[in-house]
Amino acid sequence: MTTYSGPARLILVGGTYVSGMASLSTNQRGGVEGWGGTFRPDQISEDVRNASDGLFLELPYDQVGAVAVTGIRKLLATQVLMSLAGSGPAPF
Repeated sequence: MTTYSGPARLILVGGTYVSGMASLSTNQRGGVEGWGGTFRPDQISEDVRNASDGLFLELPYDQVGAVAVTGIRKLLATQVLMSLAGSGPAPF
């Protein structure tokens, strides 16, 4: 299992960049490889709350992977934690 934890930017469908922190890992279950994890955006907007699929996650050094939001959990009044499922090769 490979992991990444650090700064990232979520790229929304309209091209808006949302900075935050990501915690990602690869997994292998039954011969199926995949990756996913969580993203905590620095700022919350209506676009972030409504994000679902067709998104990309950009890591440092221009590494990018396609992601879909599988859930959003409220942490504090001003913070949310987004669960992500990656598709294609992991960018880390």
